[in-house]
Amino acid sequence: MTHKHPVAESARIAIAVARFNPEVTDRLLAGCRQALLDAGLSEDRIAVHPVPGAWELPFAGRELADSGRYDGVIALGAVVRGETAHFDFISSECARGLQQTMLETGIPMGFGVLTPENAEQAMERADPERKDKGREAAMAVLDMIDLKRRVRA
Repeated sequence: MTHKHPVAESARIAIAVARFNPEVTDRLLAGCRQALLDAGLSEDRIAVHPVPGAWELPFAGRELADSGRYDGVIALGAVVRGETAHFDFISSECARGLQQTMLETGIPMGFGVLTPENAEQAMERADPERKDKGREAAMAVLDMIDLKRRVRA
């Protein structure tokens, strides 16, 4: 049974999703979108913006936050350790950039960027039937929008 989230009727959410590792990010997106719908958001309050990869997520997050069109942004991506020599650099800089954007803009950011050791771990974490990290990122951003509104009320 799903329960309507307190911000569901008025929140506008942007999802920036990396196209790199689409077998993983498509699952993250499916879980994220379903969580938002289950929480009570209507489809017209959810905007999906594809980007090339995790490296581009902080820029996309900043542009979406600065647009004034969204109450929260969710970043979805996957950086698998074995796929690039730059794993540590890409994953840490992506996280740092998204956190910096959130703090500088005051727009909550849902962090759905996986940093697993291998493809099997990535699929398990992304799968809506298993770990469902897309859902977790969606619920986190809704909770932070709610916190922001309650504190400023």
